[in-house]
This record gives sequence, C-alpha cells and structure tokens, in this order.
Amino acid sequence: MTLTIRAGLIAGSALAAAPAAAEDVLSAVHAFPETLVYTQSFLDFVDKVNEAGEGVVRIEVRGGPEAIGMFQQPEAVRNGVVDMVYTPGSFYAGALPEKDALVAANVTAAEARAAGGLDLIDEIHQEKMGVKYLGWFDSGVSYNLWTVDEPMLDAEGNLDVSDWKLRGNPVYNAFFTEYLGASVIDIPTTDVYSALERGIVDATGWTQIGLLDLKWDDFVNYRIEPDFFSTDLGVIVNLDTWEGLSEEARAILTETALEHERTSAEALAELRDEEFAELEAGGMQVVTLEGEAAQNYLDAAREKTWERMRTQMEKHPMGLEHYDALIEAFYDPSKDPGS
Repeated sequence: MTLTIRAGLIAGSALAAAPAAAEDVLSAVHAFPETLVYTQSFLDFVDKVNEAGEGVVRIEVRGGPEAIGMFQQPEAVRNGVVDMVYTPGSFYAGALPEKDALVAANVTAAEARAAGGLDLIDEIHQEKMGVKYLGWFDSGVSYNLWTVDEPMLDAEGNLDVSDWKLRGNPVYNAFFTEYLGASVIDIPTTDVYSALERGIVDATGWTQIGLLDLKWDDFVNYRIEPDFFSTDLGVIVNLDTWEGLSEEARAILTETALEHERTSAEALAELRDEEFAELEAGGMQVVTLEGEAAQNYLDAAREKTWERMRTQMEKHPMGLEHYDALIEAFYDPSKDPGS
C-alpha cells in the first residue's frame, strides 16, 4: 500500500510539473483604416477569437495600411511576414482571378458556403497562393455609384458619363470602362476624400455602407440605383502557420469564422438601412435607373466581371477548371431582379 501511495504521489507530481500547452499567437493586419466599419467588423471577429480561444489561440493585430501597405498585405501573408490579413480578394486578383466570383455574387457567405463555394475558394487559395481562406466576412453588401453632381440620363434612360471624372478601382473598372464607357482615375481609398475635395474626381463607386465613416458625404450628393456587385472581404492565413496550429486552435478559428460570416452579414444589412436613412436625411438624393436601362446595367456589371474572371483564369495553369462551379455556387438566378 505504501508503494502504491508513493507511486501515485510521484505520478501526480510529474503531472503537476508538466508544462501547459503553449498558446498559439497569430499576427494580423487589416487593409483599411481602423475607423472604417469593415475594419471594426474584423476587430470584432478578433475579439471573439481571443475570448473563445483564451489560453489556446490569440490574434495580435499590428494595425492597418500604416503597418503594411494595403496592396502589399496579401504578399506579406503569403510570405509569412504576417500570419493573417483581412483584405478584399480584389487586392490579389493577379494571383487569384477566381475571387471575381465573390465580386459578382448575389448570395451571402452562408448561402455560398452551403453550396460548397467557400470550400472551393479555400482549395484554390491553398493551391495558388499557399494561404488558407478562413472566411468571407461582411457579405451581402452591394455597391452604388455616388456623384457630386446630379447624374444625367440619355433618351433611353441610360447613364450619361461623358463628363464624369470617375474614381476607378480594380474591383469595378471592367464594368465602368467596358459598359459605361467611362474614363477612370485609379485612386486608393485613403486618397479619395482629398480627390473629391480638390475636384480631381466627381463620382466614385463605393459600398452601400461606410460613406459616413470616410466622410465622403461632405462632397457627394447623389446615389445611383440599382446597386451592383458584392463586397469580397475575407480573412486569409499563411498556410504554414495554419498547419502549425494546434487542432483545438484551428477548430476555434474555424467555428468563430463561420459564426462571424453569418452575424456580420446580418449586422451590416441593418447598418446599411440606417446609413441610407441618415444620408437621405442629410440631403442625399437617389437617382434610380428604370426598366431596360436598369436591367442592362445590372447584367453588364455581372457579365463584365465574369468575362474578366474567365480571361484571367485562362492565363493560369489551372485554366477554367472551376469556372462553372464558381458561378453556380456564388450566383443564384432566382435572386436576379429580371428573373
């Protein structure tokens, strides 16, 4: 009995002395300034992970574009300079043109995930970029055109952009140039306020929310409907980092990302309605395209994006392997206003 007790004490001492499993810590940066609503959504996700993963996994945010330039962030996570990045897929379109499936989407992240779309996007990210696609956040938010001066329509009710100084962006330039026939000036988000202030541009595309955060409503006075496209903001993680995490850490990150895909879409849908009301109370006017002009506008936004995706995919070793599957997963024809 004495030997049994002594053996038990020794075993207990050994267990007490065993070191606890080390906490996994991931460094992260975000593409946009901290004040922007989308960044706040990502920081909310970080808080959720850090709370659920206490002692197991933690995300340390190093900052935004002031830490690593917004267009350099995708390469930074790819190379392991940072472990995690929250960024639009459009910022690394050259490496992964398949991200255009999200741009042209008319479904939310939850719907795309149920259709297998996000598992496929993750597979493509891992193969092409060596990163894990953790989640598509803040989905379901579309874009509008916003202008300083009242938009002019031609005899058929189409936008007349002949006099526009339109701020461009890789997300929507194919639509702007190939359908609208606009000449664009590419300007980063962080420089648009001063460009509007100085009259360098007098119209811009932007999402349905965030205009108030950026204070662009100091200058723009009109919103053009219908809305088009979808945000393509997601979290990517260096694949070596991901595979080096404990199984428990990966589970916490995955489960929290799935939850945030759903809750962020719901929260931003409410915020969109609130911001539209606030902008209109402040004098923002809405110009709505009608009938065939509206349908052609929506069709062109989607089809020019798919065309761009197809052209760029053809240049990659994987070719058009996933083209049809991506469209099927991220576009629901029954949601089309023209259906």
